[in-house]
Amino acid sequence: MILVNTDYIAGKELEMLRIVNGSTIQSKNIGRDFGAGLKSIVGGELKAYTEMMEEAREIAMQRLVQNAEKLGADAVVNIRYSTSAIMAGAAEVMVYGTAVKFK
Repeated sequence: MILVNTDYIAGKELEMLRIVNGSTIQSKNIGRDFGAGLKSIVGGELKAYTEMMEEAREIAMQRLVQNAEKLGADAVVNIRYSTSAIMAGAAEVMVYGTAVKFK
């Protein structure tokens, strides 16, 4: 599966199938939250949160690929990410793009 953030793939003629997406909602756990609270006092990167969001992006991307594969897609173009706070301590990561087949 080819995944790109452009609306084309060099050398390929594309047939657009439809928009596909993948998402996940991640929440903080008490250990991460406590450590982040301490870190916010002294400043610096909140590594536990960085890791949590990296994991969320990977899960969302895997779900996007699964949805594209169900359509028989060869690639997904114009991929974009979106995040939003769902409630205190929880965030959604969504990835979306256009599933395509090669002509």
